[in-house]
Amino acid sequence: MADTQAGTTPAPTPSVPEYPMPRDLGCPLAPPPALEPLRDGQPVSKVRIWNGSTPWLITRHADQRTLLTDPRVSNDDHEPDFPHVNAHRAAIAPHTPKLITNTDAPEHTRLRRSVNAPFLVKRIEAMRPGIQKIVDDLIDTMLAGPNPADLLTALALPLPSLVIADLLGVPYKDHALFQENSNRVLDSSLSAEEAQASGRALGQYLDTLFREKLENPADDVLSEMAGRVKAGEMAHEEAVNMGVAMLIAGHETTATMISLGTLALLQHPDQLTLLRESDDPKFIANAAEELLRYLSIVHSGLRRVAKEDIEVGDQVIRQGDGLLFDLHAANWDPQAFPESERLDLNRPARQHNAFGYGPHQCLGQNLARLELQVVYGTLYKRVPTLSLAAPIEQLPFNHTGTTYGVKCLPVRW
Repeated sequence: MADTQAGTTPAPTPSVPEYPMPRDLGCPLAPPPALEPLRDGQPVSKVRIWNGSTPWLITRHADQRTLLTDPRVSNDDHEPDFPHVNAHRAAIAPHTPKLITNTDAPEHTRLRRSVNAPFLVKRIEAMRPGIQKIVDDLIDTMLAGPNPADLLTALALPLPSLVIADLLGVPYKDHALFQENSNRVLDSSLSAEEAQASGRALGQYLDTLFREKLENPADDVLSEMAGRVKAGEMAHEEAVNMGVAMLIAGHETTATMISLGTLALLQHPDQLTLLRESDDPKFIANAAEELLRYLSIVHSGLRRVAKEDIEVGDQVIRQGDGLLFDLHAANWDPQAFPESERLDLNRPARQHNAFGYGPHQCLGQNLARLELQVVYGTLYKRVPTLSLAAPIEQLPFNHTGTTYGVKCLPVRW
């Protein structure tokens, strides 16, 4: 019989919030408001995801950096309790080959080493003049066209697509195919079958192209991987799947940062003025870092699983428990970035977690940084009267992809 004595009412069951969390539509560039009290009061706490499981949510900057470098934290999405981002990722995972995105050392180390060279700082920096020309040409075309224009289709999407296509050796004439299918693979609103079909289409396309590179290599990443396949350092399937992963990752995130970064600057005209009037490459580079920190566009969280028990503060993460790392919460952590809610292009922001952290930190971060530096250092000087052509509250935001951004950005000048 239940205890009904006075003053002995049952203790309430703590509520477990759903994740990802809804944003405040009145503050679309800020993290979901429910993250702040968790980070400040329960920085390691349970959340509920799409399948009813309750992984741990890690929200503090320092905790994320500690755990993302802990070898007991696994990136292997073949593990049974891995907290997949959605149903179709869970369905695809058992059939997904080993990549740098889903393996741990030593396999991850071998795979990463096989594709790391083209993304090193020196080789990426050599691409600056070419990227500058692409940006200038796209701005010229935009200025010669209709006013207003959609900055997403005029600049934000074509730039990274052109750059990653050239780097990999993928014909840009096929950009519609890889853009559409890449977006569908990452769209949580689609069924597993739809996502798998788009993944297969990309795989078949890259396989055909890779076979051509094996016969007729050129000066591009796919040809470099073809050489590694011939040398027995990589399997053919590994190279093709790595190419698919780089093609997907190489355009969506940068396109989102160009458009959302521009929106953020238009909402902060004092900071936009600083950027427009500066010719200092170091200031422009730091401005890109601050915008990366402020926006943290990967909004579905980095996902991992514990291979052993791990103590974090007063919590014990058990072997097999899932972990989610909310990058936006960490990048707005006042312990790491005082007055973190303020966009400040003079803030030393390089220690943000927007690219993740540790051995799985984004392979293409140097390329993304370069593209952002060129755009942020060029667009607002070339188009000093750039402004929004629609109120921010009327802009359509994408809540279902891996990245959070606008579906279009109408601008006038």
